[in-house]
Amino acid sequence: MKTSILALALMTVAFITAAGQSNIRKSPELAFKIPGQGDKLLSQYRGKVVALEFILTTCPHCQAASKVMNKMQELYAGKGFQAIDVAVDPDADLRVENFSKEHQVMFPVGWTPINQMMTYMGFTDRPVVPQLILIDRDGNIHYETPRTGDAESMKEEIISKRIEELLELRSHAKIRSTPKAAS
Repeated sequence: MKTSILALALMTVAFITAAGQSNIRKSPELAFKIPGQGDKLLSQYRGKVVALEFILTTCPHCQAASKVMNKMQELYAGKGFQAIDVAVDPDADLRVENFSKEHQVMFPVGWTPINQMMTYMGFTDRPVVPQLILIDRDGNIHYETPRTGDAESMKEEIISKRIEELLELRSHAKIRSTPKAAS
């Protein structure tokens, strides 16, 4: 049992390093609005593995990314996963509902001003979208796309693998913290 936990830990370190994100850090707070639900905070999703995507509703790459997140939501929702899109268009508040309907998005899509996204991500200049951030159940960022974008990291199979790794972190933590029964 100890060997498999050690192997998982080593694979996780290798995964994080290969993803280009070697400094796991606490996710800052982010406020956004969701139509029909009002104001939300990212911290309200703590306890779930979160895929936070910053998008423009008119961007074809963002639309494709939302379709991938639909698949991820369908596959992993029952395991504690939550996809969230946050649009940063200048008029996103007017576009988000139609975007969700038109692209049949099955997870929350909200909006926030672009300066909120830039503050959250620590950017001083406008990044390429979509921007994907993967956050563990404890609110720690494990992966984010490069500021200039990266088509490879937005591939469905890569995102799926990263989500599965973060979902596994929880189940193995439970195994380690569960006291052994007396024999």
